Amino acid sequence: MIPQVKWGRGPLPHLEAVLDAAMDTERASPRYSDIDLWEPADILDAMVEGQMAAVAAVRAVLAPIERAARLAEERLRSGGRLIYVGAGTSGRLAVQDGAELVPTFNWPPDRLLLLMAGGKEALLRSAEGAEDETAQARRLAHQHGIASPDVVIAVAASGTTPFTLACLREGKRRGALTIGIANNRDTPILEEADCAIALNTGSEPIAGSTRMKAGTAQRVTLNLLSSLVMIRLGRVHEGLMVEVRAINAKLARRSENILQRLTGRTREEVADALRRANGSVKVAVLLLHGCKREDAIDLLNRAGGRLRNALKEIGRYGTGSSTADVPTIGEDLPSAIEHDPSEVTRR
Repeated sequence: MIPQVKWGRGPLPHLEAVLDAAMDTERASPRYSDIDLWEPADILDAMVEGQMAAVAAVRAVLAPIERAARLAEERLRSGGRLIYVGAGTSGRLAVQDGAELVPTFNWPPDRLLLLMAGGKEALLRSAEGAEDETAQARRLAHQHGIASPDVVIAVAASGTTPFTLACLREGKRRGALTIGIANNRDTPILEEADCAIALNTGSEPIAGSTRMKAGTAQRVTLNLLSSLVMIRLGRVHEGLMVEVRAINAKLARRSENILQRLTGRTREEVADALRRANGSVKVAVLLLHGCKREDAIDLLNRAGGRLRNALKEIGRYGTGSSTADVPTIGEDLPSAIEHDPSEVTRR
């Protein structure tokens, strides 16, 4: 049993005391003490087993993930921003998840803020010292005007990273919804977040290398959380990315394929509809059902962005599909990555 540590809201305890008292992720496991002597096949088998254990750790916290998604949906429907915060491996995973929301779900770049300790350079090379910059974290929160409609997702394997914790605390003080994701129990990020997601991944095959089990669990959790939020916001229809924007040839073909699947129209018809809809698949679907562009946009707005509900309103939803309503449940600073998140995740 890991001893309880009373963190309080002041400066963090000395790092060595934190590691000794609370960090499962830093603890060396006797099982792997001679891993360097194993056969390569055995090493790989053990590491794959660890990855499977990481996914199992996520399955154990599906209820907290669902709760976080429902609360995030409420804030985002009110015009809030998604704000990802992290340092080191956790920060890079957080930035990746946030960056992918723009091309996948057409999430507005001005409603996405990625705060990475060490800034853009830390995405490509280690900047571990930046994780201690608490003053910088508070300055970023002030600079970007974090407020009550916003959703702050703070990720740290340790649960104690000063930069990440300072951003979470400042966001919470300003009224934002705070979601904490960590791999060590009873740590500040989990104790102080509005929604705590504790990933019990335990010790790593290589002690302290949280890019392994802890990182995998974080990546899966972020993927589930953001995808569920986007589904709830109506950005997925019949399992299809109906908010995808055709910013390259591959995505243009995907948009046409989605539209053909949903309407059964010819390639020429869907291409024309997408052109008239300014690339919006959802608007194009309604155009092909006889709506005018302005009416289609108004209909989607009234339907809360849900294509299913918009189609029901005009009586054009297919009889083979379910029609049940889904209930609604900066400037370039050293530690900030702003807008154009596609820079860090190119298709």
